[in-house]
Amino acid sequence: MDPKLLFLPAAAMAALTCLVWIRLYVVRIGQMRRERIHPQAVATSAQASAKLTQSAAADNFRNLFELPVLFYLALTVAAVAQLGDAVVLALAWSFVALRVLHSAIHCGYNRVMHRFLVYIAGACVLWALWGYLSIGLLRA
Repeated sequence: MDPKLLFLPAAAMAALTCLVWIRLYVVRIGQMRRERIHPQAVATSAQASAKLTQSAAADNFRNLFELPVLFYLALTVAAVAQLGDAVVLALAWSFVALRVLHSAIHCGYNRVMHRFLVYIAGACVLWALWGYLSIGLLRA
């Protein structure tokens, strides 16, 4: 398998992160304009959390730098160690699909239990990816 194929799911995750980032600023700037919040009034995270009540996109953006960091590393390990195969690619795309769904729920209707179930499913896929890679690394 061409190792470059492993980086397509990473590019998709980066694109998702960019979309959530855009959503975050559209929501945040919109609220600041509507409520006439001066930018200096939200200079710290404590001030921002007190004034900016629409935080789902910001929360989701931060979340995209938690488990996905291990995802990016897993794809890098798979490429460098030449462990990329159809299983790794399927797990990677599954993780991306679940993260897209998680972000859609989080930035959309934000039903906690729906979001949580998708989050857990994505985490399990990520741990399965790392388990599979670990076995491959031990065999090499």
